[in-house]
Parts: sequence; structure tokens; C-alpha cells
Amino acid sequence: MSERYNFKRITPVPTAKQLVDIVLSKTQRKTPTVIHKHYEIVRIRGFYMRKIKFCHQSIYDKLTSILQEFPKIDELHPFQSDLLGNMYNKDHYKLALGQINVARKICSDVAKDYVRLMKFSTSAYQCKMLKKQSFGRMVKITMKQKANLEYLESVRQHVSRLPSIDPNSRTLLLCGFPNVGKSSFINKITRADVEVQPYAFTTKNLYVGHTDYEFQAYQVVDTPGILDHDLSEMNLIELNAITALSHLRAIIIYVMDLSEFSFTIEAQVNHYRSIKGMFKNKPVMVVLNKLDVVRPEDLTEEKQALLKELEEEGVQMLKMSTVTEEGVMNVRNEACKKLLEHRLQFKLNTARAEGVKNRVHIAQPKPRPGFVKPSIVHESTLVREPAAKKKKLQREIEMEEDDDYHPNYREEWMVEDQKVKYTNYPEIVGGKNVADFMDPLIVEHTAKLLEEEKKREEMGVYSDPYFDSKEEKEEMGRWFNMKSTQKLHRIEHKDKKNANRSIMPRAKSLVDEERGRKRKRDVAGIDDEGRSQSRGLIRSKSRSRTPAKGLLVTPRDKSGMRDATQVKKARKMHKVAQRDRNMHAKKGEGDRVIPNMMLKHMLSGKRGNGSTDRR
Repeated sequence: MSERYNFKRITPVPTAKQLVDIVLSKTQRKTPTVIHKHYEIVRIRGFYMRKIKFCHQSIYDKLTSILQEFPKIDELHPFQSDLLGNMYNKDHYKLALGQINVARKICSDVAKDYVRLMKFSTSAYQCKMLKKQSFGRMVKITMKQKANLEYLESVRQHVSRLPSIDPNSRTLLLCGFPNVGKSSFINKITRADVEVQPYAFTTKNLYVGHTDYEFQAYQVVDTPGILDHDLSEMNLIELNAITALSHLRAIIIYVMDLSEFSFTIEAQVNHYRSIKGMFKNKPVMVVLNKLDVVRPEDLTEEKQALLKELEEEGVQMLKMSTVTEEGVMNVRNEACKKLLEHRLQFKLNTARAEGVKNRVHIAQPKPRPGFVKPSIVHESTLVREPAAKKKKLQREIEMEEDDDYHPNYREEWMVEDQKVKYTNYPEIVGGKNVADFMDPLIVEHTAKLLEEEKKREEMGVYSDPYFDSKEEKEEMGRWFNMKSTQKLHRIEHKDKKNANRSIMPRAKSLVDEERGRKRKRDVAGIDDEGRSQSRGLIRSKSRSRTPAKGLLVTPRDKSGMRDATQVKKARKMHKVAQRDRNMHAKKGEGDRVIPNMMLKHMLSGKRGNGSTDRR
């Protein structure tokens, strides 16, 4: 009975050395290790028998778990069996598992023999030597399986990378020449992320994605590209695709490239006919891809005739473009629909369906004479007038206009006079209504004031005879330009002087060596107005701003405290809030109690013999 096997559940296989270290360490930890002088020989025999049996059981369990986790080739589904056979020789795989099984049986025989010999030992030395011999033989048998364990670990690593494909699930299988758009199609209709590149054989393994159609799940399998040559000449990548085409119950979607970027249409049609034998008893669809480059109507008559011959053979032909997404979802829907019909027809043709039909009776109601049932039309089925168009939300308008979006919030204002919406006068200033202080004759008064000011200017009330002349204005402009230029020259000269001056290090004096430190040299600074300052002046200014002793006042933008009084008040509030936690023995703001774990009566004082067993 074939079953779906999950290769990812196989645990890593340890090497022979790791297996021996694990078993011997576990035997040492889990069994007694001390024999006293007063022990009788019967007790000593039991001591060493226990060690031999425990060591054998540990090796037996490890090897048994390896044999049980690796699948049996004959019990796998043909699809999974052939996938495993493509990567590794089935005979080598069976031989490795068989040798592990033989080693397990030999270890059991060795343990039984030495337990039997242990019963005839007469001294502790003989028992110890028998135990040592048994351990040595079992370790040697395990070390001989070094190559088999490494081989099985490599098998595990490779098969764990295979996709989890259910052979009995509803499946859409993509195939065709390399670089025709299979991976782009699976990326569009599923959440799979298959690498897409503009060269052949980008896909080197089987990839699976999942999609839904009419509340049913479908798996989409992307196969590597297959070239048009014999099966014996195919590499491992192409053999994986052939395995999927041969054994999976799926609808075959053969993808063709209309642009002829890598292969001509004639070559693709011939390739389809060469692998058509593997599509037996399976629904098939041909999809013409890359409509964004070339359309079927733009092809030559010879190429159109090739496609027409293919369509006359009974093959359903669809069109799509994975770049513009034209026809992509249509291809998916048609494929899912055709697959459902095929699976339903297949079930109806089985013998089980015939047995179910014989037990099912479909009752047909007969009309009663003289009785007419009135027709009832529910309100929900009546044709109603279309509802008013829903108003667009500001979020929807923002998504449409993107960077050009400028919201107009005044448009939604509910006011009696619509002209007031776009006025710039505030309604409330300082908590008072502006309308209460508005003079209705403000416009007339303002016009009168403007006329008076205009007359004053004409009369020369605001004129200054000193600045009215053109020569005086030009002279003032030249003076301001000269002052600004001199100021710029001074700043540039000071920057050049500081940049070109190199500061030589001062030699270390005897006084400095005795003190153990160097005096820091006074470094000039620059004040806000660009003037130089000595360090002593800077220090005296900062000292004058030192706060009162005992109060730590940080800048307001860092601490949030206004002055020293507020800092003192905050500290007092902190102490008050901490009182409740102190009363309940809380270490901090957490809700847990952390008591002292170092108990004095257990960890201090003298202790007599036999009083430390509790540790």
C-alpha cells in the first residue's frame, strides 16, 4: 500500500564516532559506577551484567530509530520512489539499511553471549574483563558502519530538500521547454517565490505552490525545462520533471513561447508530440505565453498552420501574458475546472460508483390532481433599482491621486452661508468671538485711512531731505558694502591662520613627572559673535552659572524639570510611591517577590559526617 511520506521528519543520522560517544557516555551516567569490597560475587556479576545490557539497549535503540525513520522503497508512492531513485541508486540504499539491520542483530548476539559468560565468572577482575570485551566488540561493530551512516546522512540531507507534494491531491502540472514562462505563471497564481531569470534552466528542481478555486485547494507544480532528446541522455534535473509527468494525477499545462526567444514554434510543437505519450489518461492544455511580445494573429501563415493542426488534434489552447497578466487567471480557472470534470468522470467510471448508484434512489414528486400551488416570489429575488453611487472616501482619493493629493477640509464644513467656508478670518481669538468686535463699517473706515495716508505721502510728511538725494543713497550703499567685505576678509584671515598653525607638543618637565600628570594647556574658544576667548574666561563664565550646592539641575530640554524646586518635589513623590512596595517586600516595580536564597542555617557553621546528603 503506497503512502505519502514526509521526508522532512527524518532526524539527522550521527556518525559512527558520535554514536559510540553517545552510547558510552549514557552507559556511564545511567548505571552505577562503584563496587565496594564487601560486595558478594553475585552482586558484582549483576553490576556488570547491567552495564552490558544497558550499552546493548542504547545501541539497539539508536540503530532501530534510523531504520524506522528512513522509508522503505517498496512502500512509497511511485512518484516519491522514483524521485529517490533519481538521486541515489535504490540497491545501494537498500544495502545500507540492510547492513545497519545486520549490525543491530550482531550487537544483540554479542550482548547475549557475554551476559551468559558473566554467570560463570568467579572474581571481580573476570567480570570487569568480560564487560570490557563486550563493549569493545559492540563498539567495533558500530564503527564498521561508518560508511553506511555517512551515506544515509547524505540521503537524508538531499531528500529533506524535496518539496512536499501530495500525489493524490488536485494538481496543476506545468511543463515545456526551458525559459518559456512556467515559473512566472506559478508566481502569479500562488504565493510561491520561484527564481525567474532570462536564461534557460533557472529552475533546477520541482517547486510547489498552492491556490484556491471555488473554495477548493489546488497545488501547482513547476517542473524544470525538458529538452527534446532521448530519456537516456537526460540529466537529473530533467529526470525529476519526467518523474512528475509520469506519476502525478494532474492536468498537464504545456506552456509555449510565441516570441521564439529560445526555441521556434515548430520545435515546441514537435517537442509536445514527443512527450505526449506520458499524458495518457490525463487532461492536457496548451498555453501560448508572451502575448505582450507577439500575438498569434501576427505570426506567419506557416506557424499559424502548426498551431491550428495542434488544436485540431483535440487540445484546448489558451493565451496569456505573465508580464501584463492578461489571461493568467483565465488559464488557472479553466485548468481547475477541467481537472474537476476529469476527476469526477474518473470516479463515476469505477466499480465503486456503480455500487453506490444501485443503493441511491432519487424521488420524483408527482402532481396532485385538482391542486394548484401558488407561486411565491421572495423580495430578495426582485430586481431593484441600483443604489446611489457611494461617495468616495478621502483615503480612496488619496490612493488615486498619490503625490498630487491635497485635501480640502473646508469643503465638508456645514455652515449656512457657503461663502464663509473659504474666508481667512478666525472665528475665536483668545477665547472670544471675533464677530462681537467686528465693526460693520470697517471697510469704509479703512478706505478713508488709506486716502489720508496717500495725501500725507504726497504732501511730503514722511520724507527725509538727507536721504532723498540720489548721491546720498549711493554713498550709503557703498559704505555698507565696504563694511561687509572687510568683515568677510577678517573671518577668512582668522580661519587660514588657525588652519596653517601647527601646535608643537610641550616637553615633559621634571615637575610633571613627579606629579604623574600633565597640565592641560589653555585652548582658546570662539564665542557666539565669532570673537576668541581664553579657557580661563570660559571657565569663569561657566562657574558663575553653577547651581546651588546639593541640588542637581540639568538643562530643561533634557530633564523636563523647570527649576530646583520642581526637582526636589519629584524626588519626594518618588519616595512616597516607593513606600507601598517596601512594605510588601518588593524588590522593584515588578509584581514578584525575590527572597534571599542563601539561607544562613544551611550554609554556615560546622557540619559533621553524613550531614550533607541533602545536597
